[in-house]
Formats: sequence, C-alpha cells, structure tokens
Amino acid sequence: MQSDAVPFSRPTTPGPHPLKIGWYGLGAMGYFMARNIATSRQSQSNTTPVLLYNRTLSKAQKLVDQVGSSVAEVASSPAQLATECDVIFTNLANDAAVQSVYNEFANALSETPPTKAKIFVDTSTIYPALAGDIDKLISNFGHCSFVAAPVFGPPMGADAGKLVIAMSGNYRSKKEVAYLTVPGVGRKVIDLGGNIEKAPTLKLIGNGMIMGANELLAETLTLGEKSGIGAQTVYGLVKDIMPAPSLIAYGERMVNDRFDGSDGFAIDGGIKDSVHIRRLTAELNCPMPAVDIAHQRMITARSIHQEQKLAGTHKWDIIDWSALIAGSRVAAGMDPFDSNKSTHVIQDD
Repeated sequence: MQSDAVPFSRPTTPGPHPLKIGWYGLGAMGYFMARNIATSRQSQSNTTPVLLYNRTLSKAQKLVDQVGSSVAEVASSPAQLATECDVIFTNLANDAAVQSVYNEFANALSETPPTKAKIFVDTSTIYPALAGDIDKLISNFGHCSFVAAPVFGPPMGADAGKLVIAMSGNYRSKKEVAYLTVPGVGRKVIDLGGNIEKAPTLKLIGNGMIMGANELLAETLTLGEKSGIGAQTVYGLVKDIMPAPSLIAYGERMVNDRFDGSDGFAIDGGIKDSVHIRRLTAELNCPMPAVDIAHQRMITARSIHQEQKLAGTHKWDIIDWSALIAGSRVAAGMDPFDSNKSTHVIQDD
C-alpha cells in the first residue's frame, strides 16, 4: 500500500466483537468489490462472513460459492443488512435504486432501532443532492452515519482492487471505511471533507473528464481511419504521447470494435452520468461542451443499437460507453460498430 493511500490515522483498537459487514448490489462493479472486501478480511482473526444481498439472489449465491461460506453468506433481505451489520455498503445502478434501497433500510431501522454505531456507505455514482437527502434520512436514526464513497475505475480495476475511492462525510466513519477498503477494494482514498455532497461532485467531474476525453479520442480515431492513416496508427500515437490508462483502455475497445458492455461500463450508465453532469454544470453556470457532445454521441450509439436489436442484427445485448464512437463514424459516413466495413487503409509506396 502506497504511503499516501489513506489520508487518515488508523482507527482505534477493535472492540471485543468484530465488525459485521454487509453489501448490497452485485453488478459489474459491486460483485468484485464485495468479493475483495470479503477475501481481504480472511487474513484477520475473529472476523465474520460478509453478508450479501442482491435483487437477483443467484448473484449473491454465486459469490458465496466462489469464496466459501466462511467468507460470505447470503442475506434474506435488505432489512437483515440494516439491522444485523455494523457497516453496510451499497453499489447500485442509478439514483432511483439508491433512493429505494435506503428507504428500505430506513423502514428496517424504524422497526428495529439501532443500539450501537452503524455506518452506511454508498459507492454508487449519484447526483450530489441525493447524497445529501440520504445523509439526512440515515442521520435521523441514533448511532447511524452515512459516508458517500463513489469509486473511480472500470470493472477490471474493481477486479484487481485498484479503484480510487472519493469519500465525504463524518470523519470517524470515513476513517473506519477507508481501512476496510484499502487495500483490497481500492488503492487510494481521496478525502473530500465533511460536506457529504463533495465526493459525488468529484465523481461527476471525473466522469465528465473521462467522457470528454473519450469523445475526443473517438473523433481522432475516426479521422485517422477516414484520412487513410488508419485508426490503429493513430491509437499507437496516443499510446506514445498520451498514455493515460483510460485513453489506452477505451482506445483499444474502439479500434477493435469491442463494444460488449457486459464486461465494461454500459452505455445507459454513461448517459445517466452525462445527464447528471449537464445538470450540475447548468446549476453552477459552468458549461462543459465536450460533455454535451459526448452525451449526444452516446444517445446516437444507443439509438442505433436499439434499432439493430429490433431488427435482430445486433452483436451485443449491452453496449459499452466506448461505443459513442458510433456517432463520429456515422457522421463521417462510416459503419457505426464495424470498422471493417469502412474505409480501409491503403499504404502508399
């Protein structure tokens, strides 16, 4: 673990009973994050299995089968997580899901008021105002606190435990959560202070930066192909002069038409984030034109994909947000998802 990975001193010596950890949400990111937090606790003495819940219970059972029943177990309901666990993590698809789940938690806490400290931690990408609403909801119950902890990184990064985690909220709670998640789930924590809305805000800013970079990358690769230079040659230049991990990863998807969203970041999630970012920029009077264009490109790609699904000609059930290059390709008179059907590079003598 790097020296600056966690910006907090270690929590006080654990009490006589180990922390009981709960996890709700086992999607493309949550599955790996829950697995890593469960397995990272194996080296510690006197720990209890992580309690898992997912609306599709088979996903929770799959994870238990993978790590073993001594490491994780399936919860019967969200209420069980809220009432039996000391730290409850959530990783969910969108704001509506987060609001719904935390309402379920609140109902459970109303019926069984907590008698000891509980920390609720949301790692989803949500609008900052919703984080404030959830914080108020959870803080109404004695002994309960809420930490906003959205993560940066793709499913591959979640699998490897290399995510960057932004945190805002109660200091003591953040400290506890930081040492539960680094190392294991993430490689570094960024502390955004006590204002709960700051971590979700940074997450949107970061995703906006990646989104804008993806749009510029898509336009550049498309121009390379249309000009006869070749997208692969342009991609090689990107790796030589701008070797940012996201540019390399998403560029590889674009030049090889690897738009399967089942192992990436689904385009619906990208559009949800672009809607949030555009709302934030409007509220703050701070335009981000690159995000506006990326938003349009993603909608174009999704529209084309949905038409292909209706016609039965689609290649993937879900497309990755790197498929936004479809918008640039179509604008240039090229095939949206199959670069082999477009201009071929002819090498000059």
